[in-house]
Amino acid sequence: MRNALPLTALAGAALLLSACGSADDASSEASADTVEMPADSALAPVAEAPVADPSATATDAPAAVPDATATQAADAAAGVAAEALSAAEEPAE
Repeated sequence: MRNALPLTALAGAALLLSACGSADDASSEASADTVEMPADSALAPVAEAPVADPSATATDAPAAVPDATATQAADAAAGVAAEALSAAEEPAE
């Protein structure tokens, strides 16, 4: 009985919400006139001329300067790779 009461209340709430729903007819098709009107207004010609923005820059980004920490890490990785290569080439004892 304890489980039936919450389920009954939930079912009643669902029925109440569905009864308050809209009664629009979903079978009517959209006409081209109402669908294309917003697109036509968006494509209306613009009478104003474009204005240059003096604060905008069109230059290329400067070349990245390698960071000292990144260079040290790359050197350390190269050293570890060299040690691993030399260890792999040594004959097994």
